[in-house]
Amino acid sequence: MNTITAAITAVGAYVPEFVLSNQVLEKMVETNDEWITTRTGIKERRLLKDKGKGTSFLAIKAAQDLIARANINPAEIDLVILASTTPDMPVAATGVFVATQIGAVNAFAYDLQAACSSFLYGMSNAAAYIQSGRYKKVLLIGADKMSSIIDYADRATCIIFGDGAGAVLFEPNYEGLGLQDELLKSDGIGREYLKIDAGGSILPTSKETVENRQHFVYQDGKTVFKYAVSGMADVSEKIMERNNLTKDSVNWLIAHQANKRIIDATANRMGLDEKKVLINIQKYGNTTSATLPLLLSDFEDKFKKGDNLIFAAFGGGFTWGSIYLKWAYNK
Repeated sequence: MNTITAAITAVGAYVPEFVLSNQVLEKMVETNDEWITTRTGIKERRLLKDKGKGTSFLAIKAAQDLIARANINPAEIDLVILASTTPDMPVAATGVFVATQIGAVNAFAYDLQAACSSFLYGMSNAAAYIQSGRYKKVLLIGADKMSSIIDYADRATCIIFGDGAGAVLFEPNYEGLGLQDELLKSDGIGREYLKIDAGGSILPTSKETVENRQHFVYQDGKTVFKYAVSGMADVSEKIMERNNLTKDSVNWLIAHQANKRIIDATANRMGLDEKKVLINIQKYGNTTSATLPLLLSDFEDKFKKGDNLIFAAFGGGFTWGSIYLKWAYNK
């Protein structure tokens, strides 16, 4: 029997219509377009403003886009993994609701949370299920409604994050294409530098936690930046080394879109030409779990069968890692 590898065979995406530009943010907090662009590379971000709609809405839209583009029957999907930091609610898994709503009636589903590395970790999960030989179609969705946990009076975070979703389908491959290698890391030292204080089991929601604005994201930007630059660059360089990849044999860098300076530092360590570094942070900001699949959707036309893609991400916790994948199809 031929060796099974797990390949991405379809992509989908969705971003909300409402655009929050740097110019609008200038009127909300003490900042300006030049300051934001110089430090992050972000020009605008999308927000889901519709009342009563959460992360599941974004995820469903992205999954439906994939289903339509690939012309697949959702009843054939075996598993739905929702990578997200902003589930609809604390207990009932959002991925389960998403699977039902898209017609994946024969799939089981669950949520996966590893901050901005959620989708990257999800790729590892999805590939393992495919490589087991037991599952044929695994739908991995990265979706986050970051606007639901951002304080728009906090200049340190409100300029960075946006809402969005992306989805990929993993299927078995017998040509040696798909996921080749992974290097995933975590370190609890990051627990205090990027977090939400309240709403969990340590500090449950109360009148005081709400009044103290403890349900919004807090980020120590300088510390997170320092760890992200070294972390993403280290694992990306190492995964190239252990797979005998050179700057010439790597076709594309698919990096988490948190900050353009972090992306540039990673690409520089890898020795990559800037033409191989895919960037859409200027349009969406940091959509957390959605950045990697949104890149795949936006640039799908550029990928050729057999292309070497290096994925890299860094998130709160800390969590980070890199994945080496060979692209499996021509558009």
